[in-house]
Amino acid sequence: MMTAIIEAFFHKPTSTLSYVVYDMTGGHCAVIDSVLDFDLSSGIVSTEFADQIIDFIRSNQLTLDWILETHAHADHLTAASYIKSKLGGVIAAGGHIVDVQATFESILVMDDDGVQSRNSFDHRFQDKEEFSVGMLTAEVLETPGHTSDSVTYLVDEDAFIGDTLFMPDFGSARCDFPGGDAKQLFASIQRIYALPDSTRIFVCHDYQPGGRELQYQTTVGVSKADNIHITGDTPEREFVQFRSERDKQLNVPKLLYPAIQVNIRAGQLPKAFIKIPISKTF
Repeated sequence: MMTAIIEAFFHKPTSTLSYVVYDMTGGHCAVIDSVLDFDLSSGIVSTEFADQIIDFIRSNQLTLDWILETHAHADHLTAASYIKSKLGGVIAAGGHIVDVQATFESILVMDDDGVQSRNSFDHRFQDKEEFSVGMLTAEVLETPGHTSDSVTYLVDEDAFIGDTLFMPDFGSARCDFPGGDAKQLFASIQRIYALPDSTRIFVCHDYQPGGRELQYQTTVGVSKADNIHITGDTPEREFVQFRSERDKQLNVPKLLYPAIQVNIRAGQLPKAFIKIPISKTF
């Protein structure tokens, strides 16, 4: 079996992990969960972080096959379209991205700036769909709950799980966004926990609790034993109650509206403005 080689890139401003996954023999790769730099106060979008990924791919003479999103992120802007413009590749996400697009197009009235979301993704994966990255075999597992479009990418024995779980000392993802559901998240985590204990898990964020060093890789077995929110023995009712109560205490991510407006369009930027809805309290 061909073993995937994985290069991780940490975007410190958003605590996001992006990955380049490749096969050394064939020289083909995929990028998972890329990031654009974005300054909220000025509105400036830049590409320093994405350029690090591009430079790595070029310096290793890799061919980019796929630009993959685990879900429509609410905390950073994807660089998918920018990376495709430089290196080619197929931009792909889970099939339920269309549900997220429909929800937020309605909330944000996003049909008036000339940038269309529905055809932004080159491919929408179905559950258990298989694909290849050069000589590597990959499979898509739908793992909704954090968002309705969340998926896990299994590349040989490695699982790229997006925000479904974090490192064991930080727990699990919130479920209070439109389309989120704690019961679905519980079921999705059981699906991940059903994988062999030796399966390596690569998370999309690490918030370094307590100021510890960066960590982004664990295993199914370790998470089942040690995850502070949900072990292999946690009952559904207990997890759903915990997750629901915790979510009520969380603040809205500061990049939620910019991120969603860009990410449901696979990284295509609005022509001029980001919309932020207002809610009157008087």
